[in-house]
Amino acid sequence: MTRRAAEIRLDALLRTACDVIVQRGLANTRTADVAQAAGVSQALVFYHFATKERLLAQAFAYAVEQDLARLDAVTRSNAPPLTKLRRILRLYTPAGRPTSWSMWIDGWAESLRTPELEKVSRKLDLRWRQDLTTVITDGVREGVFECADPAGAAWRINAVMDGLAVQLAVHERVISRRQLAEWVRLVTARELALNPAQLD
Repeated sequence: MTRRAAEIRLDALLRTACDVIVQRGLANTRTADVAQAAGVSQALVFYHFATKERLLAQAFAYAVEQDLARLDAVTRSNAPPLTKLRRILRLYTPAGRPTSWSMWIDGWAESLRTPELEKVSRKLDLRWRQDLTTVITDGVREGVFECADPAGAAWRINAVMDGLAVQLAVHERVISRRQLAEWVRLVTARELALNPAQLD
């Protein structure tokens, strides 16, 4: 197998592992499940990952990198701060069935016991807040937002999004996606002295 073919196969295995984890949960995902879903032998899965724990950690890291790539596309764009803020809120809020959120919830819970997962989870969480802080700071500098504490505002906005997204993902019909989006806009608007309609 060429190195390029091995990289493609590894990427496909990681994507498949993410799909299986979303369906079965981290604790219930077996290497055999990933091998079957990918249409490969379990020996090939062990060739790439050596252990189930490494497979799960790398699949989680792969999913994190996909999310960070989408975040980078927003933050590195030439869009004004208000547009970037709208896009970040949309990107973070669960869309459709909140399947990716079930993976993050699972990852956070497993991070209590698995240092490698905690490290990856923390990287994602801190990057979201860091980039949101940067967008808020840029908006304050340009006179678009009013905020004395961009880092604190980013933490509070992020905490509300996390809490509401968990409710939406875990407790069916407790809140609607529309309510979640409205409340996130309301909290963000209050933090940055905006009208919530500006965040539609």
